Amino acid sequence: MIERPMYVDKIMAYADTPFVKILTGVRRCGKSTMLKMIMEKLRKEKGIPEEQIVSYRFDSMEYEDMTAKQMFTELKERLVPDEKTYLFLDEVQEITGWEKAVNSLASDYDVDIYVTGSNSRMMSSEISTYLTGRYIAFRIYTLSFAEYLTFKSQYTEPDNPKTELVNYIRLGGFPATHLQEYSQDEVYTIVRDIYNSTIFSDIVKRNQIRKVDQLERVVKYTFNNVGNTFSAKSISDYLKSENRKIDNETVYSYLEKLEKAYLLHRCSRYDVKRKELLKTQEKFYLADTALRYSVLGFNSDTVAASLENVVYLELRRRGYAVNIGKTPEGEIDFIAEKQNEKLYVQVTQELKTEKTQKREYERLLEIHDNYPKYVLTTDAFAGGNYEGIHTMHIADFLLSTAY
Repeated sequence: MIERPMYVDKIMAYADTPFVKILTGVRRCGKSTMLKMIMEKLRKEKGIPEEQIVSYRFDSMEYEDMTAKQMFTELKERLVPDEKTYLFLDEVQEITGWEKAVNSLASDYDVDIYVTGSNSRMMSSEISTYLTGRYIAFRIYTLSFAEYLTFKSQYTEPDNPKTELVNYIRLGGFPATHLQEYSQDEVYTIVRDIYNSTIFSDIVKRNQIRKVDQLERVVKYTFNNVGNTFSAKSISDYLKSENRKIDNETVYSYLEKLEKAYLLHRCSRYDVKRKELLKTQEKFYLADTALRYSVLGFNSDTVAASLENVVYLELRRRGYAVNIGKTPEGEIDFIAEKQNEKLYVQVTQELKTEKTQKREYERLLEIHDNYPKYVLTTDAFAGGNYEGIHTMHIADFLLSTAY
């Protein structure tokens, strides 16, 4: 197992506390491996005996018809008398009503509980209802650029980061695709399988969707328009132009389900002048850039949007709430906020022309506060400041610890 300390250290900070630790994220982003890493740390660093560590994987056929009551009874029988028991419950959402069972165990017994899940049941109001004040959620993402370089270094010598960024954009960051040397086609085969299992198991089957082709057209439109503002009406109008009738509410419902399966991230617009969130013309970003290319094929014209996607995910990994900034003269790609911190970020593939430079810098110069402002690019000689605005290569930004 290749360590992912960005997550493991955060989660371990809550070991032996009464909070249920909930790990969520898109399928195959590494949640199950994260549980194994935590178990290993408990054994080696805390000296917890094997019998006090209890692990279940509830997406196994063995538990297909298990009820929450049966789950509670079985787990209760595994508890070690007079000692704390560490419960690791993988893909727990497969058990309907799991929240009640976990809540009872957390309330009545000396346990430390860790659970994972990868679909809408992990976002339901049931968690808040039954585990109010008792849980801490950790969103797990696919590999960051830094993690990607670490994984790749296990089986080959990576190129310099600016060259590797090209591969990272193209191949994405699903951990399973970087455990050994795979061709691009092999990577996309693995990612397509993740995509198909998410669409058909977590969305179609769970929500009993009959018009699967309609859902897939909405998915492809969304994947094609990463980084562009659009609305449910935009999609509806586009499909109608292709003689595919679909109403706005159905489109909105599909987008919501894609979010709940963690395939999409919704990014709202924020009016910088009025200081308010806007409810129209949002953007959507993918859980991983490889999803787009595995479904639609690789196209070099989409690299600019993928660069934006990668920066968005990195800001989210680091705990920022991210919105698009609307200014009187245009748009700022990202306003990222975390507690008392704030960043303004523009992402552009190149800064070669005067027109591009003017567009990217002037929007940031409209903002008259002292928070850091960045223009990120893939230009070979990117670097330096322009009237207080940091210009950086995207690879350097992704690897930086300064923000």
